[in-house]
Amino acid sequence: MLKNLDPLLNADVLYALRAMGHGDYLVISDTNFPADSVARQTAIGKLLRIEAPAPRAVEAVLSVMPLDTFIDDAAQRMEVVGAPDEITEVQSEVQSVINNAEGKPWPLVPVERFAFYDRAKKAYAVVTTGERRFYGCFILTKGVIPPDA
Repeated sequence: MLKNLDPLLNADVLYALRAMGHGDYLVISDTNFPADSVARQTAIGKLLRIEAPAPRAVEAVLSVMPLDTFIDDAAQRMEVVGAPDEITEVQSEVQSVINNAEGKPWPLVPVERFAFYDRAKKAYAVVTTGERRFYGCFILTKGVIPPDA
């Protein structure tokens, strides 16, 4: 255990978050996502895990990782097939976590399922969670931490 660090952030996840650069993608996936096969195609090349529901995993990640403020889609969600405007319960919960972490309303941009898979393969890393609800898949783009004023 470390002080002031979310206990869900294990060594592998912390390494990936620290190694990522501005503009790199991080996938947070549910248990149904093809996480292992996608993770093998990412920069880190292996699957990472946070054994918690997706909203809690996103909360842990955003406790240390800034979202990219230079783009409009720094937080993305997988669209519901056949109902692209539908927001699932897990997506609504993650939206609240993101808004809280950023201190303001933040767009959670929908991405069509197969386009989501394509983007995920270009990610720095994939973190699978214990989330069992459908459509608990998200892509977060790492931002920057400005120098002290």
